[in-house]
Amino acid sequence: MNPLKDLDWKPLLLVPLLAVLVLPLVGSPSTWLTLTVAGLAMGMIIFIIASGLTLVFGLMDVLNFGHGVFIALGAFVATSVLGAMGDYTGSGDLWRNLMAVVPAMVVAMLVAGALGLAFERFIVRPVYGQHLKQILITMGGMIIGEELIKVIWGPQQIPLPLPEGMRGSLLVGDAAIEKYRLVAVAVGLVVFGLLAWTLSRTKVGLLIRAGVQDREMVESLGYRIRRLFVGVFVAGSALAGLGGVMWGLYQQNVVPQMGAQVNVLIFIVIIIGGLGSTGGALIGALLVGLMANYTGFLAPKVALFSNIALMVAVLLWRPQGVYPVANR
Repeated sequence: MNPLKDLDWKPLLLVPLLAVLVLPLVGSPSTWLTLTVAGLAMGMIIFIIASGLTLVFGLMDVLNFGHGVFIALGAFVATSVLGAMGDYTGSGDLWRNLMAVVPAMVVAMLVAGALGLAFERFIVRPVYGQHLKQILITMGGMIIGEELIKVIWGPQQIPLPLPEGMRGSLLVGDAAIEKYRLVAVAVGLVVFGLLAWTLSRTKVGLLIRAGVQDREMVESLGYRIRRLFVGVFVAGSALAGLGGVMWGLYQQNVVPQMGAQVNVLIFIVIIIGGLGSTGGALIGALLVGLMANYTGFLAPKVALFSNIALMVAVLLWRPQGVYPVANR
């Protein structure tokens, strides 16, 4: 059986279709290319942030409205790690910058994953299967988490400047492509590739998908599905921490409320993609990133509600998202 033969190709055309339709409106090909690469980079960062939540909801049926606290925590951990590695971040060599950024990402993922473990044990576990209580208690958890971040790092905005080698732009013809946006696209592709491979090509992915479909049967075969699902929650939290590092470097500053500020974007992405669909989340994130950049350039006032309008348009076409997950 060829999986490509059964793949629904229509949603894959949405991103290039949007880019092509906007080209005549922008007029200048160089400006269009700059906006498109910027939108794709923003979309990839949003995907990294949203992939953790869509993973948790799709596989565990948990509506975690406290997802933003892991994003903020990852960003603040990055400020501490990068701040202590000034010799590497101040260098103009990209490889030396990566020797600081990669450890910052790893530490942020470890800390966010550890918080995710505690979050699942004490906040989420008592309300499995109760969506309304999940919304209320996880939002409360996020508020507490933000206050703890203020206790450790303070309530003020903290700068998170880009390492020297990631600043500036590359010229492609007349178009200026920021170096960091290319890094963001590369990291996003790696995360998507690893997620897709893990879920579809490994024994762990098979057990997770089987546990979602028939938990009792998997447990009867001797597998501890609860531990596996806890691992999924920790992985989702760690991905949010990684996304927080990327988003903090994108904004070049961090505040304790930054996770709550991007929560709306995250939920728009996973609703567009189809609740629980990793591939759908990627398409939704790219659409949101492109829409934000295009409307911000063409009609700044429209940019305030452009993503809501995008979500409405997609849901009118496919009410369950571009790639609905079966048996939800």
